[in-house]
This record gives sequence, C-alpha cells and structure tokens, in this order.
Amino acid sequence: MDLLYRLGSATVAEVLEGIPDPPGYSAVRAMLRTLEEKGAVRHREDGPRYVYEPTLEREAAQRSALAHIVQTFFDGSTTQAVAALLDLNGRKLTRDEVDRLARLIDQSKKEGR
Repeated sequence: MDLLYRLGSATVAEVLEGIPDPPGYSAVRAMLRTLEEKGAVRHREDGPRYVYEPTLEREAAQRSALAHIVQTFFDGSTTQAVAALLDLNGRKLTRDEVDRLARLIDQSKKEGR
C-alpha cells in the first residue's frame, strides 16, 4: 500500500521493483487481489496489464490499520498502544511533539473520550 500511495498507481511488476527483497510475482498479485476484495485498491486494465491504485485516502487507511493493530495487539487499549509507541524508538520526544500530545490529550478530556 505504501508503494501505491507513493506512486499513485502501479502494476504488479512496478510493485515488485519497489519492494526490497520482494516475494514472487504471484504472491504480489495475490496480495493486490486480496486488497481489492477488501476495497482498499481497485484496478484498471492497460492492455494486458492491471494497474492498481488505492481507493482510500492514506489517512483513512492509516486509521483503519492502526485501529486493527490496537485491537489485535493491545486488547483495544489506546493507552497501551501509545505507551508502546513512546518506548519504541528509544529517543526523546521533541518539545513540539510533547506539546502536540498534550493538546490532543486535553482535547480528548474536554470531549469526554
């Protein structure tokens, strides 16, 4: 999906070219077909080739993927997920990042979430 978002659209061959240490052609084609069945991508025919493009805005896809990860790995706990993310990269947050997180938390408190 990341490659499709970067390129806008791509054939299976173009996806293969853009993936380091890619799986086989059939595996990529099957993955794109599965994404199409789930409504994440669509294709158009360009001669004998299928050209795939995302159907969801990147932000909507990010939210959907993140919601799935939070549910699957953190039992639906946003707090656990955020704590894991903060511990993940081993670097300190910048002042701007801390301020943004504080604003988001304050906003969430005001909205009763």
